[in-house]
Amino acid sequence: MTGDSFPSPAPSRHRGSAPDPGPQSPDGLNSARREERPAAGASFHEMWRDLAPIGRNPESGGYRRHAWTGADADCRAWFRAQAESRGLAYELDRNGNQWAWLGDPAAGDAVVTGSHLDSVPDGGAFDGPLGVVSSFAALDGLRARGARPTRPLAVVNFGDEEGARFGVACVGSRLTAGTLTPEAAHALRGADGVTLPQAMERAGLDPEAIGPDPERLARVGAFVELHVEQGRALADTAHPVGVASAIWPHGRWRFDFHGEANHAGTTRVEDRRDPMLTYANTVLAARKKARLAGALATFGKVAVEPNGVNAIASLVRGWLDSRAADEATLAEVVGAIEQAAVERGLRDGVDVRVTRESFTPVVEFAHGLRDELAGLLGGVPVLPTGAGHDAGILSGTVPTAMLFVRNPTGVSHSPAETATEDDCLAGVTALTDVLEGLACR
Repeated sequence: MTGDSFPSPAPSRHRGSAPDPGPQSPDGLNSARREERPAAGASFHEMWRDLAPIGRNPESGGYRRHAWTGADADCRAWFRAQAESRGLAYELDRNGNQWAWLGDPAAGDAVVTGSHLDSVPDGGAFDGPLGVVSSFAALDGLRARGARPTRPLAVVNFGDEEGARFGVACVGSRLTAGTLTPEAAHALRGADGVTLPQAMERAGLDPEAIGPDPERLARVGAFVELHVEQGRALADTAHPVGVASAIWPHGRWRFDFHGEANHAGTTRVEDRRDPMLTYANTVLAARKKARLAGALATFGKVAVEPNGVNAIASLVRGWLDSRAADEATLAEVVGAIEQAAVERGLRDGVDVRVTRESFTPVVEFAHGLRDELAGLLGGVPVLPTGAGHDAGILSGTVPTAMLFVRNPTGVSHSPAETATEDDCLAGVTALTDVLEGLACR
């Protein structure tokens, strides 16, 4: 593609009407202020307003946009509507990822941006959607500037990034990059008993077609993901936007604590094989081991059998999320937590089994692309993150980079996650500058 101009966006066809998440959220703006915005800002506000109600839980205020559910389908319909309203070529790949193309994808060396639209249970509005909305708004910004891309451009929505339903994060990008095998993906099962293939088939996809997609990745010359910062590195600076340097290595481990079910009111303490005691001690050990190593370790999900108030559990299953600045430290911390669990299990008469369910090694974003982004944005902060992203999964195959938008509280994976209106629009401007610098030279 050489010198292609941007088609003008048509009016949105996907409109929601739920109450605004809050005064600091970009969807809390009145129509008069929207009309005063330039094209990119106006489109950002309209898109944010349309997307905001989808999957929102009225009781918690958080989002439940889990993969291959009704809310996910509505998000996908929104994405397709945004693509088609702009005259972009829409594609759904074999792994359920959505693409919107400006220019000929077959030309190669494309500049791709985007993120994800799914959420953790009762997650915030910004984690993922901010990147997708900003990507479409950045294309609008390039059109408003009269920019003429010399490389194809695309916006992508990667499927099942959070892993909330099936327990493995970044399923769509992992399948595409070949770091998750089709066999392993077919074995994934949610808490409701539905397998990943069943969920995909119910959503109209062919689960037998999933797997590595090197032909598609060969089209991509660079991938830039914008994301709300999940931490406070930018919060105390004068900069609304930063560039990622690296992603800490991280993984998920399942700890199975096997004890013996019994009556809570009649079984003597000395006769009990209570896995809940071993689990509780392991949670405390994880906090201590991680703190001493300068790492992070969190048990955030637990399942109990038979799960009765007056019953001693037979099985407690807990999932550990752990992250560290380097792989050696991460292995040391997880090993120490497992050792503490086994030793306590011997005292409690509980058998402990540990299974690693996913692992992502340290990601050093392409230094050349990272430095180019920092230069295009005038020397903004360059900072690491402990959060995993699709950009990290793709980094082993294509040059990737990330932009972070300031989060005033640092809270994420929570309804309290936020970013100010001005910072979100600064993120759109920064992404527009980056796309112009990469694709219009």
